[in-house]
Amino acid sequence: MTINELQDELIEDFEISDDWMDRYQMIVDFAKEAKKNPLPEEDKTERNLIDGCQSKVWITCRKEDGKLFFRGDADALLVQGIVAMLLHVLSGHTPKEIIDADLYFVERIGLQEHLSPTRANGVVAMIKQIRLYALALA
Repeated sequence: MTINELQDELIEDFEISDDWMDRYQMIVDFAKEAKKNPLPEEDKTERNLIDGCQSKVWITCRKEDGKLFFRGDADALLVQGIVAMLLHVLSGHTPKEIIDADLYFVERIGLQEHLSPTRANGVVAMIKQIRLYALALA
């Protein structure tokens, strides 16, 4: 699936409910699913730590057959869910696709308006780091 198709799928899932408690639960469900395949402890290093996040967030990247594959973790469940959603949308695509992607799902599901300013800044920092990986590995 393309990045836009994955985003559209997420948006459709979130449009099922207007209640933000339900939407938070959906984000937590992403986190719980991600915890089934956790980031190894040896990858939770300063090098993989995302600067600018209120919580501790680690993201790793590997390139295989011209595509980038990300893994991530966070020390807060809600943030882990946000990381999992971002990586769900972006992992498995080429660096160019990632660099060129318009990540409209963040706004369309209302995520940034329902996060504290520091958490919203953290989302921006995560996206920036993912794009830096893509630039470095292009």
